[in-house]
Amino acid sequence: MRRTAWVGVLLALLASGCKRGEERPITIGSKNFSEQVVLGEIAAQGLEARGLPVDRRLNLGGTFVCHQALVAGELDLYPEYTGTAFTAILKRKPVSDPNAVREEVAHEYRRQWKIVWAPPLGFENTFALVMRGEDARRLGIRKISDLAAHAASIRPGFGYEFLEREDGFPGLVKTYGLTFGERPAQMDLGLLYPALESGKVDLVAGNSTDGLIDAIGGVVLEDDRRYFPPYEAAFIVRGEVWDRPVVRAFFESLAGALDAATMRKLNAAADKDKRRPEDIAKEFLATLPK
Repeated sequence: MRRTAWVGVLLALLASGCKRGEERPITIGSKNFSEQVVLGEIAAQGLEARGLPVDRRLNLGGTFVCHQALVAGELDLYPEYTGTAFTAILKRKPVSDPNAVREEVAHEYRRQWKIVWAPPLGFENTFALVMRGEDARRLGIRKISDLAAHAASIRPGFGYEFLEREDGFPGLVKTYGLTFGERPAQMDLGLLYPALESGKVDLVAGNSTDGLIDAIGGVVLEDDRRYFPPYEAAFIVRGEVWDRPVVRAFFESLAGALDAATMRKLNAAADKDKRRPEDIAKEFLATLPK
């Protein structure tokens, strides 16, 4: 009888443990800037709508903080960029082929840490050359290669990092054969778009999904020679969480749902209009097919 009682208790504990494991919230993280927080909130609300409990750890920190938390099991998923994973985590030299980068990070993350890359969301957050829309239209500039014929009269303004990095300004002028009439003005990143809007400079290097691009009527020039490395956005998910059919189905439904223009609008809502990420995410999810 005593042995039977202990077996019953043990089975009850095991059953309780399994139940608790199934009900454990999915822990969602993000890096510490608006785009990441909005994306994290989209994931959180999307999974909650499918009946899954979630634990938000948004605005957590930089790439390495989030990566280590994911590897340690403290996070179950967060949004990442293929180029960041390729260069910062895997320590590979930048390459321009987005398919090669995506395949490499997907293979290595699964092999090393059993982490799955969900399908790409549909946009990249990479360096972007931006002009005032009226100037780009007047000069007929749509692509970076179009700048060559007008570079002598264009006043560029760039951040310190872009000016100094080999994959920034130095490589850009070599790749596109650009000769500006004056050395680019070195500016704090927060001053780039105000300077462009006010006419102090004619060309800046920002990020392709910056919310202020649309807010000032800016135009992103097409990187027609694929100079900038690919930084495709996607969620990365611990394998045991990805294996849950509801989780996988949700992230597969996000494939291609966010192009760069849409992400810029969401970022502008956060950075320019100062709206809550929760409200921005809710409105975006309402636009998706049911």
